[in-house]
Amino acid sequence: MIRDGIINLLKPAGMTSHDGVQILRRLSGIKRIGHTGTLDPMAVGVLPLCIGSAARITEYLDLDYKKYRCEMQLGLVTDTQDIWGTILSDHREDGKKFSEAEILEAFKPFRGQILQLPPNYSAVRVNGRRLYEYARQGETVEVKPRLVDIKSLSVIQMDLDSGRITFDVECSKGTYIRTICQDVGEQLGCGAVMSCLIRTASGIFTLENTVTLEELAEGPLDRYILDTDYPLVHFGRAAVSEERGKWFVNGGHLRMSEVKIEKEPEFKDSEQGLDIREEYKMAYNIYLDQPQGSKDVTNGFLGVAFYNKQYKKLVPDKIFLRQG
Repeated sequence: MIRDGIINLLKPAGMTSHDGVQILRRLSGIKRIGHTGTLDPMAVGVLPLCIGSAARITEYLDLDYKKYRCEMQLGLVTDTQDIWGTILSDHREDGKKFSEAEILEAFKPFRGQILQLPPNYSAVRVNGRRLYEYARQGETVEVKPRLVDIKSLSVIQMDLDSGRITFDVECSKGTYIRTICQDVGEQLGCGAVMSCLIRTASGIFTLENTVTLEELAEGPLDRYILDTDYPLVHFGRAAVSEERGKWFVNGGHLRMSEVKIEKEPEFKDSEQGLDIREEYKMAYNIYLDQPQGSKDVTNGFLGVAFYNKQYKKLVPDKIFLRQG
C-alpha cells in the first residue's frame, strides 16, 4: 500500500484530468484520488493528483495562483474558444493585419481583477449541471461573470505573418485562458482562439518537478509522492508536544501558549489579490515537535488548525495524522 500524498503529474495532450485520476487509481489500487484543478483535454502540464487523505487539502489550494504559457490564433472563432472546436467564423487573413502596438494594446484590459464570463464548454456548474452538458444538448443557460485576478500577463512572441501570439499569464483559480484569447480577439475585432496551452505551475508545483505517465507505470509510485503538507505554503507553522498532539488530533483546541510558532500565516497582515476565507489568514499547519534525529518516518504533520478569535485558541479544521 502506498502512502497518502501528492503526485505532480505531467498531463499529456488528449487526456482529461479525470483520465489522469483513473490511471493513478489503477496503478495504486486506491480509489480516493482527486486532482487540484481541471486542465483542458488538449492542454499539457502540471496536474497535481492527491492520494488518500491528501485529497482533503484541495479546498486549501484555492489560494494558489496558476501559471500558463498560451499560443493564440487571431482571426478564428469556435464554439469552444479553442482551435479544436467547431469553427464559427474564419478571418485569419484579417488576423495578419495588426501591428505589434495594436496587439499589445488589446491585452491591456486583461490584467488585474477582471470579470470573466466562463465559456459554454466548461466544467462550471449552473443549477447542478456542468455548462458543457447544456452546450452538448444545444441548450442555453444564463451564466454570470466571475471575478478573477490576472496577476501578470506578458506577450512573449508575435508572429504577425501568421497571426499567432504567445503569452505567459499568472492568474487565480477559475480563470479561463481560452476566454482571454477570445476576449482579446474581440478587442481587435477579428476574433481569436487558443491554439496551445501549457500549465507551467500550480502554486508550488512546477513543470520542472512533474512526473510522466511512463515513469509512474515503471514505479515504484512511492518515490514520486510528495507529503500532504507540501503545497500548504500559505499557512503558518506550529509545533506541539506529543501529549498536546494527541489532544489536538482528537478534536482538542490548543492555547497559543501550548504551541511553538515557527512561521506566521502568509496573509496574516497582507492582502491577497481576491477575497479569501477569513480563517485562511490565521491558519496553521500543526506538527509534532520531534526531537532532532527522530526516527519517525513521517514529517510529523498532524493537521490544519484555524485560530478562533472568540476562544483565543487554535481549533482543528482537518486532521491528517492520527496519534495513538
